Amino acid sequence: MLRSTASTVLVGVLLVAGCAAGPPGPSRTTTPTPPPAVTPTSTEPPAVDLAPTRPPATVAPAPTGPFSPTDIAWLQLTAAMAERLLPVLELVPARTTDPGWRHLAAQVEATERADLHRALRLLDDAGAPTTNPHEGHDMPGMVTAEQVTALRAATGTPFHRLLAGHLRAHLTQAARVAVAEQRAGAHPAATAMAQAVVRDGNAHLARLDRLDPTTSAGAPATATAR
Repeated sequence: MLRSTASTVLVGVLLVAGCAAGPPGPSRTTTPTPPPAVTPTSTEPPAVDLAPTRPPATVAPAPTGPFSPTDIAWLQLTAAMAERLLPVLELVPARTTDPGWRHLAAQVEATERADLHRALRLLDDAGAPTTNPHEGHDMPGMVTAEQVTALRAATGTPFHRLLAGHLRAHLTQAARVAVAEQRAGAHPAATAMAQAVVRDGNAHLARLDRLDPTTSAGAPATATAR
């Protein structure tokens, strides 16, 4: 009964709560690739695109096998959150020369690209559409277009403070919903990924605390054994 209730709550949180509808952005047709080596040298900020990095929409069969609605909802949200954060991380090389912030951004970017690739692969394995149901929505932990504009206008310490707040919000929310997936999810590959998201997110939050302890919002979320 507890597991069923937790699953219902998680699906509701992922699909309804905090999902403020907005106009959808343009679709992108590129497919996520495994994380590249990051050695940025550009002096100009890259064009910021908050549109999803997803394959074109296809007609897919309903999810089958051991993937549950909770698994599908969590994978879709995880992919959507990664896609929203990646353009922020791509701004870092042009907005700061601090090696600590650059290194952290490169580490988080590698993790987010790997999570995006893995989430889309599992959605494909599940027979679920890999299109983004959260496109155009601003949800907890997601950076908005207005916030990206503010980041592009900042450099140095002001940029670090803004970046720290957005990273902390993203990593904390991603860990929170991943803990819920661990407790209520059904498919071993999805719950194993959730465990990795919590572990990696906690590690990144610890590094962030060392760089900018003044914006710490408390201890990072941790997973409990299922």
